Amino acid sequence: MTTITKDTAVKFNYTLKDDEGNVLDQSPEGQPLAYLHGHSNIIPGLEQQLEGKSAGETVNAVVEPVDGYGEYQELAVQKVPRDNFQGVEDIQPGMQFQSEAGGQVMLVTVTDVNDKEVTVDANHPLAGKRLTFDVEIQEVRAATEDELNHGHTHGAGGVEH
Repeated sequence: MTTITKDTAVKFNYTLKDDEGNVLDQSPEGQPLAYLHGHSNIIPGLEQQLEGKSAGETVNAVVEPVDGYGEYQELAVQKVPRDNFQGVEDIQPGMQFQSEAGGQVMLVTVTDVNDKEVTVDANHPLAGKRLTFDVEIQEVRAATEDELNHGHTHGAGGVEH
C-alpha cells in the first residue's frame, strides 16, 4: 500500500472548520482535492500531518496559524486614497481587489470605506486562525514524470492545462 511521501499524488475529501466549529470550506461531493505531496501545493501544517498516511485513512488535522495562512499582520492593513479605485463607483466592505506593491500582486479585502479613504487588508482571510481539517484520504499513487516536472497533479481534481 502506497503511503503519502514526497512525490506522491494524493486525492482527499476535506471539511475545514474554525475553532467555533463553523464550516469554512469543504471539497464538493464526489470531487476530492488532488495535490502533489512535498511541493507546497497545500498549507504546510496539513501537508505535514498527512505524511505517512494511506488511502482509506481519516485524519483530524489541527493546524496552528504559523503552519497555515500565517499570523495576522496589522501592517497589512492600510488606508489608501479613494481615488486609487477609479472606475469603481460603489465600494463596499468585503469586496476584494488585486493590488500590486513591490512587484508582488496580492489580493486585498476592503474592510472600511468613506468619502476619502478605503481601508484594505492584505492578510489572507484565514490568517491568524487555528484551522481544523477533517480529511478522508481517497487515493495515493506515485506521481507521473509529467506531474513531477510541472509540480502539480493532472486530471480530475488536479490542474488542467
